[in-house]
Amino acid sequence: MSALNKIARTLVSNKRGILAADESIGTMSSRLEKVGVEPTEENRRVYRELIVTTPRLSESTSGIILADETFHQKLNNGSTFPEFLDDLGILAGIKVDTGAKPLAGASDEKITEGLDGLRERVADYVRLGATFAKWRAVITIGDNLPSDRAVRANVHALARYAGLCQEGGLVPIVEPEVLMDGAHSLAQCQQVTTSVLESLFEELDLMQVQLDGIVLKPNMVVAGAGSLERPAVTDVARATVDTLRATVPVTVPGIAFLSGGQSPELATQHLGAMQSLDPLPWELTFSFGRALVGPALETWRGDEGKRIAAQKALSERVIANSAAR
Repeated sequence: MSALNKIARTLVSNKRGILAADESIGTMSSRLEKVGVEPTEENRRVYRELIVTTPRLSESTSGIILADETFHQKLNNGSTFPEFLDDLGILAGIKVDTGAKPLAGASDEKITEGLDGLRERVADYVRLGATFAKWRAVITIGDNLPSDRAVRANVHALARYAGLCQEGGLVPIVEPEVLMDGAHSLAQCQQVTTSVLESLFEELDLMQVQLDGIVLKPNMVVAGAGSLERPAVTDVARATVDTLRATVPVTVPGIAFLSGGQSPELATQHLGAMQSLDPLPWELTFSFGRALVGPALETWRGDEGKRIAAQKALSERVIANSAAR
């Protein structure tokens, strides 16, 4: 077993999942403002310390994805976030993309940037304790969307990112997210997700990425947020698993779903329903952000007197998803 394969399997095994606490400074500041907390660097640090110090978190969490700002900050006890997670037995991950920007000549579609200087940044993150990384691409469903060029540009960037990470010793989480935004049907989401994953694995093969040393982080196959269609939980589970069977090589160790704007409860129900389907060649787990930390942030709201209650809210969501596996 290679070092990359060992890390990838650790991330998706033992009914644990990955917590995404990697919001950009802008996104995290906006979320703090919405709950009445001043969006300062210190408040962002305090909030993320609340997350990682949640009691017994390691029992249900294999890894935590951090933003660059958090990765370089320290907890009150003087340890860096990666050092603290290592002591807990939780792998430290790092978001390495620099965000989705408008695709040239296509204002309704985006391309994720961040490849410039990535080799050097990977080396720095490894030195500071990172074991895995994340890069998110976003694909929009709409009138005549996604375009072939948007899909191709994004999966090409994902494959280059994955290759650079593996070269530097990091397991890449490969995240091609087909967005829930829009009024598309379940069937449309399945068609687009299938096409995106097919293109992705073509590019990964072209770049000679070691598939047993990655974790795939796709969207679940769901109807758009603006759709009148409300598929049953079992329908979402079946459509998602069928899509994966048609596109994902069996050498991939595991699939860690993003929640993609689903409610925390619904994302957990969908994850649980997939486990009861036919035996699958991969581990199916979660890599949720808002669906895990949202209730904690709403509870905390900057009040240290509610810290324990906020941690309890986070713990309940993580345990529920671990149980769903």
